[in-house]
Amino acid sequence: MIDLKKTDAPINTTTLDKNKIDSSTNNIYEAISIISKRATQINSEIKKELLEKLDEFATYNDSLDEIFENKEQIEVSKFYEKLPKPHALAVQEWLEGKIYHRNTKSESEE
Repeated sequence: MIDLKKTDAPINTTTLDKNKIDSSTNNIYEAISIISKRATQINSEIKKELLEKLDEFATYNDSLDEIFENKEQIEVSKFYEKLPKPHALAVQEWLEGKIYHRNTKSESEE
């Protein structure tokens, strides 16, 4: 699980050195593919976590007349809105060497 409060991933768009991105694979397309898959995993984790937290505040009420504003729910939503995007988190993990990857194609050729 990702510690979202302790990440160094940028919130805004930043320019990255292509050579740093593809240094471990020597193939920019392979590196981007790995980062993309990790970003999808991160997005799923964040979405699951957010839905679990918001479900705590859910009121199952058939009446549409009453709308409750829950300050805790609003704060949780604001926290998740301010997080870096999943792709930024994945790139940060990649640059820090925290993503495990292997090339199964080269393993099968041996």
